[in-house]
Amino acid sequence: MELTAKQRQYLRGLGHAQKALVQIGAKGMGEGLVEQISAQLEAHELLKIRFNTESSVEPEEVTDEILAQTRSELVQRRGRTLLIYRRRQHKPGIELPKSERAGTSRSA
Repeated sequence: MELTAKQRQYLRGLGHAQKALVQIGAKGMGEGLVEQISAQLEAHELLKIRFNTESSVEPEEVTDEILAQTRSELVQRRGRTLLIYRRRQHKPGIELPKSERAGTSRSA
């Protein structure tokens, strides 16, 4: 699912006050990290990930890998912080704004 600009803006607003639930430190992308991120996405749908200054990897290097392995969407990458989203299959908790339908016509 590709997020629209309106949906990304909405999710950024929700994530603004959220604390980072996953922190990536000196061990970098260690074993179990993807499973931890996936579990947090299942629990919260919207997840903030923080890369510590001593992290052995940079956010730009691993963002695509994280998104692919967790089947999530990037909402925002800002400095050393990622905000990602994956809709929960069972009982979604976040109601996204409706996307504009392509091909709708306006009558004058």
